[in-house]
Amino acid sequence: MTRHRHSRRAELRQERLVPPLLQHPFRQSRTPLRPQEILTPDALDRIHHASLHILENIGLDFMDEEALSIWAEAGAKVDFKAQHVWLDGGLVMEAISLAPSRFTWRGRNPERNLIIGDNYLTFGPPGGMVYVMDEARGRRPGTMADYETLIKLCHLLPMFHFAAWEQVAPQDIPSHSRHLHRLLAAFTLSDKAVTESAHGRIIPADALAMCRLVFGELDGDPVIGDVINVNSPLRYDDRMLGGLISYARAGQVTFITPFILAGAMSPVTVAAALAQQNAEVLAGIALAQLVRPGAPVVYGGFTTNIDLKSGVPAFGTPEGAWALLAGGQLARRYQLPYRGSGSLTNAKTPDAQASYETMWHLWPAVLAHTHLIMHSAGWLDGGLTVSLEKLLIDAENLAMFQHFLEGFAVNEDTLALEMIAQVGPGGHHLATPHTQERFRHAFYPSTLADRLGYETWDAAGRWDTTTRAAALWPELLKQYEPPPLDLAIQESLRDYAARREQELAGQNLYG
Repeated sequence: MTRHRHSRRAELRQERLVPPLLQHPFRQSRTPLRPQEILTPDALDRIHHASLHILENIGLDFMDEEALSIWAEAGAKVDFKAQHVWLDGGLVMEAISLAPSRFTWRGRNPERNLIIGDNYLTFGPPGGMVYVMDEARGRRPGTMADYETLIKLCHLLPMFHFAAWEQVAPQDIPSHSRHLHRLLAAFTLSDKAVTESAHGRIIPADALAMCRLVFGELDGDPVIGDVINVNSPLRYDDRMLGGLISYARAGQVTFITPFILAGAMSPVTVAAALAQQNAEVLAGIALAQLVRPGAPVVYGGFTTNIDLKSGVPAFGTPEGAWALLAGGQLARRYQLPYRGSGSLTNAKTPDAQASYETMWHLWPAVLAHTHLIMHSAGWLDGGLTVSLEKLLIDAENLAMFQHFLEGFAVNEDTLALEMIAQVGPGGHHLATPHTQERFRHAFYPSTLADRLGYETWDAAGRWDTTTRAAALWPELLKQYEPPPLDLAIQESLRDYAARREQELAGQNLYG
């Protein structure tokens, strides 16, 4: 009995050394909630038919010869000189019907495999930032060391389902070889699912080659993917089409995502923005299916409004929330997985504006049954900056979402009628066996929230949430250990990256 008590005390001491954020298991959430539907059936139909009108009568630019040839062979009306295509609605609907409604995205560790579809949610890190920021060093251009720090944190934190997604541009690495360094870090510093840039044909070809070194042949479930941004309005440029065709042909994942700002890239009304978004997405998904029937694709939504006073993108708005919910409805209409974003904000620091704008994205994304919630943490400054403190603050929110979606049990044990009777009127339940048996895991254990009394908080230094997050992330990094990877695979990856870095020297891969 004494040995058991000592063992339990040691276990409790060890738990106290590990922050609650790291005590959650790695898992995908399955939402038990019905998807929130903001559009009536009539409104949904009207947007669908407006999208078909755009495809058939207005058309889109496809600025790539191979893409134009694929459309022409499929029977679309193509103007090769103008690089413009008019798409028959029947052709588009037939093509997108070939896309899977769900697929498995493999991680290097099979225990980190992800299901994309059904009622599963996945949370991805921020991507595409130029600057990195923390409380000690301020805002600065990103480096490879910053990128590796972000991968390590996203690997450690179990609520992130991906560890690497171009969280910050490593500006101390030449642009022609950044993708090689990013992928090498992604595969050696984490064993979670991987994304990598789909710009042009060279970068995806290198990404696929490095994936084959890790996974072998890629004819099975996908192991890599990335966003294909539409150059809205109504244009796919050559870089995005090269990435789309390369990944789709290899059976890898593309998130077809217009970036539409109502009032700038589309008419000012949300209805028009959604009709245009839908037309652009359907065209890209149809092209992916013409390249390879059954290629895994994700219907992407990134529609919000501009600030009409300044002309800048506005994030965390009611209009953006409408678009997130409606995008989920449209994706379900076509039986496609859905991608949205989670932590978007115009705030420059992890302040109150950053918090409320983030929640105006995260809640609609969860309620819309968004299967792929990218930029789910760390985003600041309209997407220019990733904040290490905000990454942790948002990670706390993601952990609370996972806890919330698990729900609670209602049974004889949890109703605890015997305890209610035993304590009776005017008593308390702090010392009852029912509470004592459950006190360690009864409620969500916050890592960053302050629940001290005012005087105690004041005497302890008056720390706010950002200050607590600034102290926490360096402590988390001390607990990082790289996941195992066969030494021969590591050497093959390094050799490939070094050889290709020399071969690509001086080339401009980003147009």
